[in-house]
Amino acid sequence: MNDQLVFLDLATTNRDDLDFSELEKLGTLVTHPTTEPHEIAERIKDADIVLSNKVVIGAAEMDSATHLKLIQVVATGVNNIDLGAAKERELAVCNVSGYSTEAVAQHVFASLLNLVSNVHRFASEPKKWAESPIFTRLDYPVGELSGKTLGIVGYGSIGKAVARIGKALGMEIVAYGRDGSSDSGEIPRLAPEAFFAASDVVTLHCPLTEDTKHLIKSDTLSLMKPGAILINTGRGDLVNEESLVEALQKGTIAGAAIDVLTPEPPPADHPFLIAALDNLFITPHTAWSAKEARQRLLDGIVENIKAFRNGEQVNRVV
Repeated sequence: MNDQLVFLDLATTNRDDLDFSELEKLGTLVTHPTTEPHEIAERIKDADIVLSNKVVIGAAEMDSATHLKLIQVVATGVNNIDLGAAKERELAVCNVSGYSTEAVAQHVFASLLNLVSNVHRFASEPKKWAESPIFTRLDYPVGELSGKTLGIVGYGSIGKAVARIGKALGMEIVAYGRDGSSDSGEIPRLAPEAFFAASDVVTLHCPLTEDTKHLIKSDTLSLMKPGAILINTGRGDLVNEESLVEALQKGTIAGAAIDVLTPEPPPADHPFLIAALDNLFITPHTAWSAKEARQRLLDGIVENIKAFRNGEQVNRVV
């Protein structure tokens, strides 16, 4: 089948280290490093299958592609696709889930350990080592995770992987629950107020919905311990960014590691960027990006397209 496959933002996924051979067997693959909104319609007008990681595809873009059958999101989240418009036009939409579980869990602890041990700050100042009469410098605090409570919001596959690593480091694990949740069982689910009050570390792995938007805000931050750390590898809008900056400046909580912002890329005057806080550790949405995870993502796309052609419902969102 000689379908045209158009990948609108290859640069978000590939750094010339992935094997595209199986995808190339599925049709004529056309790739673009990035695509601006005004370029979408022209680039997909002859496409049978569109691949997009971040490019927004709405009704107008769909209508410009008269051959379009499948929109394949090169990610798990599908908030860049107008799902209602796709359904109205009987277009299939697929995502890929589970490919980045281990990579994200690893990133959570890479960030957390930096904040707890201040490795990044010590490592950035090698010239000062020679100035220390004892070599060992105690300029920045170093703590331990063992015995601390790790609070997980979103106890799915990533949340469970994070819990597994936390347990190996000697941490106690609790999960975020609704009011009335049971605090019994191997992993207690605590109601919101009890959850935030108990957690030394809060890590976010829930989807972005109307209920979870700005879950982290002044009210919830005020419930947390002064020594608590927040980790967000989910979606930027899970956190009210202005409120978090204020909490970090005032010492309401001790630190935060953030991998996702709103919007992405951020403007130069984004609250996180202009705050220049030592207790705010920012990475540019790289938690998922291990080579192994990106190859699993690509392989999942291939399997989705094959399943779609066979009339199977695999990773179908619409």
